Amino acid sequence: MISKVTIITRREKFDELKEALHAIGITGMTITLVEGSGVQKASIRYYRGVKEEIRLMPKIKIEMIVSAVPVQDIIDTSLKVLQTGEMGDGKIFVSEELRVVKIRTGDEGAAALVDAEE
Repeated sequence: MISKVTIITRREKFDELKEALHAIGITGMTITLVEGSGVQKASIRYYRGVKEEIRLMPKIKIEMIVSAVPVQDIIDTSLKVLQTGEMGDGKIFVSEELRVVKIRTGDEGAAALVDAEE
């Protein structure tokens, strides 16, 4: 089965998470800087003495498509790195991918996720 794992979390945790994921065999991922809100409400900060309410929190979204590395290993590794017990730690979403096609070669399925010598 091919799965898509999406992790939305604090930006400052990315480097540590990336190293931990590489250690379990995750070699490819897509990163997007995002802003959002969930249960965590706005925070207050002061900029040049002016009170400012931040309603959308800066986050990072990490997406990866996997077949060889078990999804539970990714979840367990991510929780070890990201879980602080504080509001705003983030979420992990897992979904099944119905079809994956490598554009360069036309390979499909798990073969599309690896770089084989041609």
